[in-house]
Amino acid sequence: MATSTFPPPVSTHPIPNPTGADPVGPGARFGSAAGLVILLAGTAVLYLWSLSASGYANSFYSAAVQAGSQSWKAFLFGSLDAGNAITVDKPPASLWLMALSVRIFGLSSWSILVPQALLGVATVGVLYASVRRTVGSQGAGLLAGALLALTPVAALMFRFNNPDALLVFLLTAAAYATLRASERASGKWLVGAGVLVGFAFLTKMLQAFLVLPAFVLVYLIVAPTSVGRRVKHLLFALAAMIISLGWWVALVELVPETWRPYVGGSQTNSVLDLVFGYNGLARILGNDTGIGGGGGFGGEASITRLFETVSGGMITWLIPAALLLAAVAMIIIRRAPRTDGVRAAIMIWGGWLLVTGLVFSFMAGIYHEYYTVALAPAIAALVAIGGQVLWQQRMHRPARIGLAATMIITAGWALLLLERAPAAYQILQGPVLIVGLVAAAGLLFVHRLPRAVAWVVVGLAMVGGTTGPAAYTLQTVTTPHTGSIVTAGPVAGSGLGRGPAGTGPTIRRDGGGPGQLPGGPPAGAQPGMPPGADGGVVSTAVVELLTSDADSYRWVAATTGSQGAAGFQLATGRPVMAIGGFGGGDPSPTLDQFQAYVAEGQIHYYLSGGNRGGGGGPGGNDGSAAQIATWVAANFTATTVDGVTLYDLTAAR
Repeated sequence: MATSTFPPPVSTHPIPNPTGADPVGPGARFGSAAGLVILLAGTAVLYLWSLSASGYANSFYSAAVQAGSQSWKAFLFGSLDAGNAITVDKPPASLWLMALSVRIFGLSSWSILVPQALLGVATVGVLYASVRRTVGSQGAGLLAGALLALTPVAALMFRFNNPDALLVFLLTAAAYATLRASERASGKWLVGAGVLVGFAFLTKMLQAFLVLPAFVLVYLIVAPTSVGRRVKHLLFALAAMIISLGWWVALVELVPETWRPYVGGSQTNSVLDLVFGYNGLARILGNDTGIGGGGGFGGEASITRLFETVSGGMITWLIPAALLLAAVAMIIIRRAPRTDGVRAAIMIWGGWLLVTGLVFSFMAGIYHEYYTVALAPAIAALVAIGGQVLWQQRMHRPARIGLAATMIITAGWALLLLERAPAAYQILQGPVLIVGLVAAAGLLFVHRLPRAVAWVVVGLAMVGGTTGPAAYTLQTVTTPHTGSIVTAGPVAGSGLGRGPAGTGPTIRRDGGGPGQLPGGPPAGAQPGMPPGADGGVVSTAVVELLTSDADSYRWVAATTGSQGAAGFQLATGRPVMAIGGFGGGDPSPTLDQFQAYVAEGQIHYYLSGGNRGGGGGPGGNDGSAAQIATWVAANFTATTVDGVTLYDLTAAR
């Protein structure tokens, strides 16, 4: 019998497939254009299925999309209302595609959410292209794309209107561009990666930078050129990134405050305050002045946070497999040249996973489980690339042991995750365990099996590894999701999300209309929540009152907090001022400014309550929102219509 060495010799070619023997990996025999079409079409069906059931999803962002479709100024700055009183507490890039869609097709659940779903399809396609190019196997590319599509939190966020969908797409494309740049020391591709990260910053600010350590390290190590040229290319990419994000930041900072909306989420009407405060370091350190710290959101900061309760079932099914396969693959290719493309890819995706995962685990500020969608592309890529490398070297015992151990660990972790789920999902434990053990045994002796049987073993491994997340994903796409905090899968979370998987009410009129859930009144409404707040019902009578003579006013109403304002705005189609921004604690407008607006006849009604109790948010009883509420109550007469307390600001006592 011929003998072989481990690790095997490697090619001097960085791309594709520098790992040597057996270029045909799992699924490669099915590699064709048809395979990619099936992958993308299947992802589209999955992400578009019953999409409108979620109505306006997060009404906070839907209201901003509506505003951007009505006013180019609101579009540019990301205003919550077309009257341009205040922006959302994020940069506006994620709103632009949705706002353009609404401009073209009109306001509806579909016009808001379809661009998000298509971003999911595009992300799957980009990840497929990256993995295929890295290992030279279409089968591995298809596997990576399928694993991403079947990740529960990805199915949630690519069917929702939070910024995370665009963020994940841009960062996945940036990783692809960085790997392309590393192949031939291409400054153009690296500059392209810088531009993509810059626009990711305009999507969700500092979270976009969590991938940069991996990107920079890989290019410094791998690019086939001198150190000086590598550094020069990185500086060019840095400049491109700064320009692509800096133009908007400079615009907001340089435009006079009276010409633009207030920067929501900041305490000083500054984007820089938002970057380094509420949306930046405060998220990590927990000292934000926006809507409070991380208490009650996503559990306590710890190394196990991602694996606990809700987050575990949303994202971690394949994290152990990704880490183990990546580690063994790095051992296998340790003798590869510096420019090795597979090692570069494992470093890119592995660095992405480790840095982002650790930040999410230990951040002391606001953390929501759905943030973990940012990990999904890295996990899928590492499983596909690591699995391909080990499969190529399956004639060697360490590779087979790595594959078998991965299967056992994956099945074991799936059993624990399914144990947390309702009984209907626990029945999957037995099949997952049996299939996992059979697949592990087959992988351990796969070098002795006939080719047909070996492919059966591969199929069993895929079934065993994806049954749990696929079941959670199917539950996610068949469940409406609305509100500020949503979760994927059958394990319900805590916080503002309501009902199974964070479901809750949507905006509706008594006679139906965009955003209404089938079956009548919204389910899971929070006790004490005023109509219109965070997706509550706005009656026809209130809508008719607010829209009467609406063209005579800049804002048909004002109320405390963006959640309440968004509900009334979506119901009426008219601008509603959100006093104090998202949580009611932003110092905008001040009492003097509000009094000036009233004196000029720019606001018709004041709606008492709003979200978060209308008490001024973090500002408490001394904040602008509380001062305005007190002044209005003292000078105008209250009228209650269908549970909504209104003050006509054009009729002083």
